[in-house]
Amino acid sequence: MILTSRTRDCVIVTGMPGAGKSTVTRLIAERLPHSARLDGDFVGRLIVSGRVGALGEPAEEAARQVELCNRNLCTLANNFSDAGFTPVIDWVIPDREQLDFFLSLLPARRVLFVVLAPGIEMCRYRNTIRDPREQFAFDGYEDLEARMRRELGDAGWWLDSAALTAEETADLILREAGRHALVSRL
Repeated sequence: MILTSRTRDCVIVTGMPGAGKSTVTRLIAERLPHSARLDGDFVGRLIVSGRVGALGEPAEEAARQVELCNRNLCTLANNFSDAGFTPVIDWVIPDREQLDFFLSLLPARRVLFVVLAPGIEMCRYRNTIRDPREQFAFDGYEDLEARMRRELGDAGWWLDSAALTAEETADLILREAGRHALVSRL
């Protein structure tokens, strides 16, 4: 099934830093006639005072703020979907617990879950060619990839986008996500 705004789909694109999530989700959203791109980094930065990043300390507060961000992303996704817009979420979902949390908060949606998996070296390289203001200092690629593969390896569509342009990746997701990425049904 080709992804269109007429379906009640919610698209979640995840992957490691540098995988191409931001560029690909922007392109997917631009290609749909009615869509909303929901950037988890942006939503998390809505906290101005007292913000603790996902990997920050204290760990309990970081986890609380990640959960708040996840709740807000799902609330926005539900609101946009109810108004006829396909939500396209850009966010690192590192494990089954967080994916299950998303699914529990999106019960009236077909959730299409795409993991961009171009490989660690490609993610590192892509991070270095970003605008310096958008680069992400991250040295946990090996651990994150192992965790994601262990906990999410059978979930959704693991798309190796290393040899694809962002445009080709977005077009492929629009064409094939309905067949390969479904993790929940209405």
